[in-house]
Amino acid sequence: MFIWCSMFQTCPAFIGLLFFVCFFTSVAVHGVYAMEDNAYPALTTIPWDHSPITVYIDNVNVPEHYSPTYKEQVESAMAYWENGGNGHLAYEPEFRLVDSESEADIYIMWVENLEKDAGVENGVAGFARPYEINGKYVRVDIVLEVGNYEGYAWKQYGDANMRELAKHELGHALGLGHSNDRRDIMYPTYDQKDNIDPLLVERTRPFIYAAVIVSAITVSLSIINWLRYRGKRRSVEDKFLGGKHGRS
Repeated sequence: MFIWCSMFQTCPAFIGLLFFVCFFTSVAVHGVYAMEDNAYPALTTIPWDHSPITVYIDNVNVPEHYSPTYKEQVESAMAYWENGGNGHLAYEPEFRLVDSESEADIYIMWVENLEKDAGVENGVAGFARPYEINGKYVRVDIVLEVGNYEGYAWKQYGDANMRELAKHELGHALGLGHSNDRRDIMYPTYDQKDNIDPLLVERTRPFIYAAVIVSAITVSLSIINWLRYRGKRRSVEDKFLGGKHGRS
């Protein structure tokens, strides 16, 4: 139904193993919709021993409903943390995008739906999995889903929700745990808002442009016709009323 990265595609059991590890190791952290966790603000105060932190955003091995705008939302989330984030980091992170997974400290990928495709609990929208050596991160894998099911209906995540999800998971990748403050980006649950389907927007964009153009032409023709009518009316008034114009 959708394209996985090669490891997930050839070995579905690996997905279950990965999620088992994520749920049952102390360093695993859940996504924005994951279980509550009172540990805050830091899992690791300064988790990286180098800067910049390299990031590979995998927009090649993507599921069916992936939107090209999601990559932009991740980049926006990176800028959020570089500019201070939620104010709870003990250091100033700097990111650098790279062109391959092998170069990355943080690897970000998408799947269609974590509940359906990996058997995780309903509502988990993403997770960050850090790998540590001597108390320092050497790699973090971030997995984000592109949508969820509301009953039997598929609900695509809009750009605003994807951006908030990416901010949250990057916060984990930078060493933050969950917050008890509902206003904090690291709070473990998130109320979706402005969930406009980006793929629907992309598909309907040409029709929107066409409608705008047709509307502009219609208005322009109406104005031209009105000006012509006004000119003819004045001509008649000049001829029969001797230049005394009525109200226009």
